[in-house]
Amino acid sequence: MQLTEDQIYALAPDDASKKAGRDLAAPAKWVSKGINPLALWGECQGSGSKPYQTQVDLTAIAFKCSCPSRKFPCKHGLGLLLLRARQPDLFPDSDMPAWVSEWIGKRSEKEEKKAEKTEKPVDEAAQAKRQQSREQKVIAGIDGLLVWIKDIIRGGILTIPEKDGAYWDGMARRMVDAQASGLAAIVRDLGATNFWNEGWQSSFMDKLLQLYLVAESYQHLPIIDPLLQQDIRSAIGFTMSQDELKKQDGVNDTWLVIGKESRDEQQLTVEQNWLYGLKSKQYALVLQFIVRGQVGQLSLSTGMCLEAELSYYPSAVPFRAIIKNHSITPTPTQANVAGFTGWQQVAEHETELNSKLPFRSEMPLVVTALKPVQYQKQWWLQDEQGYLCCISSSFKNIWQLLALSGGEPLTMTVIGKENEYRPLGVWHGQNYKAI
Repeated sequence: MQLTEDQIYALAPDDASKKAGRDLAAPAKWVSKGINPLALWGECQGSGSKPYQTQVDLTAIAFKCSCPSRKFPCKHGLGLLLLRARQPDLFPDSDMPAWVSEWIGKRSEKEEKKAEKTEKPVDEAAQAKRQQSREQKVIAGIDGLLVWIKDIIRGGILTIPEKDGAYWDGMARRMVDAQASGLAAIVRDLGATNFWNEGWQSSFMDKLLQLYLVAESYQHLPIIDPLLQQDIRSAIGFTMSQDELKKQDGVNDTWLVIGKESRDEQQLTVEQNWLYGLKSKQYALVLQFIVRGQVGQLSLSTGMCLEAELSYYPSAVPFRAIIKNHSITPTPTQANVAGFTGWQQVAEHETELNSKLPFRSEMPLVVTALKPVQYQKQWWLQDEQGYLCCISSSFKNIWQLLALSGGEPLTMTVIGKENEYRPLGVWHGQNYKAI
């Protein structure tokens, strides 16, 4: 697998590792180096008498190094990959030395055992028993959660800012024990409310209401629409096999990547990719969960265009999807993109979505002819009819947006809910630019 420099830098655990890796991407730093289809390796001379042995599994991008660093990947692994990306001719195709072949062999054995385990026939009776046990744990956990929510309402929310981290963490842990990881995440999000922010009560109650809706709905699951059942189960933390999704018919379209954001969660990087279908006018969220020090299967960037088939997870409002197959295609001009013509249309669309799925997450929208304006010491997006919608306080690139706009309206991708949005990208000079 050949990685670009941007992909290699994305593997770095911190900025210091990036800098150290760049410094080591020099031929003089390496006593020996080599490559074959399975691995990349090199010996880097450090401060000691014996060089550090660095190796990279190219089939899955995994690292090993004899240096004492606790960072993963270490600077030697990054430097070796960068040197290979910049000067591939320096790496002769050769046989692996013993210290590399031994490591690669052990990794192959683990993968074979994992594959054998996967190929074993499923014990349906045992699977059903485990599922029943989990359902009972979730129900018991929700009973306690509903009492906790009602206690908050009875006591009022004025004292909520005084609650310490243990208050929120305790309930989140109870949800994890009940195997309801989705509910645990919502509880943690409640505890992360900025109680110093003016009007925190509104956002807090909105989240609390969503938590109550999901928990209460699960107790009435059999009488709820089957697609909405899937949304409720997903919000609670039940997952669906991607192998099952891949068997379903997907949506073939030309998809434009209209936004991309990443966040770190413990040892994982969660990558959000928002796509827009130029023919179907559908939106999609493609998630990647990348283990620290590894590379995701997909390499998407804002503005990229794909010919792809997407399979959506079952939902009352289909949004999250997986990419079954794809190929890169030229990026379209603005003329190929049709969006909402103003905030009135957006409000009607949001109302329809909320009637189908009241506890949905924020979704992106393409809106034409928006321009940033300042009103009452706050930044807003104004449409052609003069209607205003507030720019989220979390948006930090207002000056870049103003520079691109120059006071003129732009077709823009925004993401948010109700009365607050933040720009993801704009069409400028027929090109799509991330903000």
